[in-house]
Amino acid sequence: MKRRSFLKLSCGLGAGIMLSGLGLSLMPVEGMAQELKKIDKVKSAAQTTSICCYCAVGCGLICSTDKSTGKIINIEGDPEHPVNEGSLCAKGAGIYQTTEANPHRLTKVLYRAPHADKWEEKDWDFAIDRIAAHIKKERDASFMVKNKDGAVVNRLETVAHMGSSNIDSEECWNIAAFARSLGLVYLEHQARV
Repeated sequence: MKRRSFLKLSCGLGAGIMLSGLGLSLMPVEGMAQELKKIDKVKSAAQTTSICCYCAVGCGLICSTDKSTGKIINIEGDPEHPVNEGSLCAKGAGIYQTTEANPHRLTKVLYRAPHADKWEEKDWDFAIDRIAAHIKKERDASFMVKNKDGAVVNRLETVAHMGSSNIDSEECWNIAAFARSLGLVYLEHQARV
């Protein structure tokens, strides 16, 4: 072995030992490999365009669907769309999580009785009947309120409504109109909080 080869080998070995002492991990490399697999799947998927439903802006989306299973595997901004040019807000970027690809999304009504420590699965009829009964009880108790002039006003001040940022503009308007028809005055929206 020549002197130059010996120096190259010993420097490379020393650098390797030094890097291993720093705790160099190959996990990011494995993560990048998984991303490359996803990129390959997206390239071979059927791509369709759509519009984000969350606000009145109407940003363009590209939905990639796996041809063999028919399931959405990726949603991203459409770079050719004139409104958003490929960029998305936080709600638009998270729209993929509302698809069936998210194993953690709730599909059943969960109910916890007063003073209980466990959740129970209930059907939708139970939840709707229970909510309706509570609202009727509150309306019967405090719906006809008198204002400072002594006139009777139909107002329900003991119930509030908190809107969700995961509904589109039309749904938000319908829910707000329904809440006002019940006499609710305290209407709030998650986007403002």
